Amino acid sequence: MSTSEPAASRPPEDRTTPDRLLHARTGTDVSPEDLVLASGKDLTPHNLEWAKRKLAAEGPSALEKLLP
Repeated sequence: MSTSEPAASRPPEDRTTPDRLLHARTGTDVSPEDLVLASGKDLTPHNLEWAKRKLAAEGPSALEKLLP
């Protein structure tokens, strides 16, 4: 006896993920710390300055560009 889901309850293999599920924004402001951590860098004064400049130039979408 199989314990896997019945074929009817599984989503189709070619189904794409809805756009609303692909974005990381939670409705809150993006901080320089968020941007540094999302980029995989350490929280250093140099990296925080980089993040501040990037946020000033690109706005909150800077975070979206870093995350898959």
